[in-house]
Amino acid sequence: MHSLSGPRGLASSLTDRKSSANLRSCSSSRSKLSSHVVAANAPSQGSTAPVSREDLIEHLRSGCKTRDRWRIGTEHEKLGFNLADNTRMNYEQINSVFQRLQSRFGWEPMVEAGLTIGVKLDGQSVTLEPGGQFELSGAPLTTLHQTCAEVNSHLYQSKTIGEELGIGFLGVGFDPKWSIEQIPIMPKDRYRLMKSYMPTVGTRGLDMMFRTCTIQVNLDFESEQDMIDKFRIGLALQPIAMALFANSPFVEGKPTGLLSTRGDVWTDVDAARTGNLPFVFQPDMSFEKYVDYAMDVPMYFVYRNGQYINALGQSWRDFMEGKLPALPGERPTMGDWENHLTTIFPDVRLKRFLEMRGADGGPWRMICALPALWVGLIYEPQAQAEALQLVSSWSQDDRDYLGREVPRLGLATPFKGGTVQDIALKVLAIAQGGLDRRGYDEGHFLKQLHVIAESGMSPASHQLQLYNSSWGHSVDPLFKEFMY
Repeated sequence: MHSLSGPRGLASSLTDRKSSANLRSCSSSRSKLSSHVVAANAPSQGSTAPVSREDLIEHLRSGCKTRDRWRIGTEHEKLGFNLADNTRMNYEQINSVFQRLQSRFGWEPMVEAGLTIGVKLDGQSVTLEPGGQFELSGAPLTTLHQTCAEVNSHLYQSKTIGEELGIGFLGVGFDPKWSIEQIPIMPKDRYRLMKSYMPTVGTRGLDMMFRTCTIQVNLDFESEQDMIDKFRIGLALQPIAMALFANSPFVEGKPTGLLSTRGDVWTDVDAARTGNLPFVFQPDMSFEKYVDYAMDVPMYFVYRNGQYINALGQSWRDFMEGKLPALPGERPTMGDWENHLTTIFPDVRLKRFLEMRGADGGPWRMICALPALWVGLIYEPQAQAEALQLVSSWSQDDRDYLGREVPRLGLATPFKGGTVQDIALKVLAIAQGGLDRRGYDEGHFLKQLHVIAESGMSPASHQLQLYNSSWGHSVDPLFKEFMY
């Protein structure tokens, strides 16, 4: 669901090539702002000093980093379910998992309003999303080997504890069986606010909150121009990632006619804070333009003294002028800005790093494959140039078309005289070259994606075959056969 739980933290930034002026402008802000954001789930508060528009721009610009400081931060969500009947786990069960993670493996609790809402250890955090989706937000790491080892350790700990509690974990993009009404809401005021607001701005917001799971990777940029190039590659190619990772063909026990139901959900959540951001492809794209966009996204809340103050639908620009109805006379702090950025959900999100957000949740190999895909594409200069060239002729209509059609047709989506499968093969060739030239022996992490692209069979396609054959038109076998 793309980290609705609160501010995330991962180190971030990029290239040693393009505009020296942009690189200098990025570097100048590092003395003013910390270059890392500590991974955390609780909302930011920090300094009480009011911020200006220029402060907000500088905050994003401070994410620029030299290549030797680039890191990889991988996040994934999964469904926890009861082994006895496949029902979703509730907060009490999740809290039991948290307690065991603390007592056995040394994780530290993250508490809100007296309740444990997550645990953290060595730059990682494990948190819960609105419907109890269990999320690992990984530490900022240097190589894909480290990332995959981190995921493996987390899954070992979670699975070992889960077996004792009668709980399993499933890597999919959308809950295959249960309705929203059958899924428990987690005890966070932020989620209660969102639950009331979502139906007023779109038809699929509650689905997104309670029934979706994703894999995403957070990556760095070197300069403003490097951020722009990576942003454009990411936005253009998210539908290609969606096609490769499509893993959500069922809703409430039946096929939906879609391969990525999760992807389709995002087409009608809240147009003001989602989508493929056409302005990023305009010649005047900059940190400043993203700040202006973010300031126009309606607010959810302000966090003060451990409480979420309802600011649903109110204007950040009014807040900047001390005219926010929820807090008249107060002006926002940098912590308020960081919180506000977490309530924006485009296909690629800019903080002080870029979040690639287009993939369905999936099994262990796919969790490792997602960062491998994007690292291969945008963490090596030749690959990044090739990826940018590949998408440079695509129009906004092309990008909108892919966003609409790929959730339904996946790799078979017609495009540019061929199919998305043809594009996926080109993208993987670029990513493979990028990983090989990085020199860390990381290319094998793309192996499963090569199999999918060459066969045209996504995880969703495979599940549909099983549903129509050995599963006897039931999704119940999915829980047992595809759990971690």
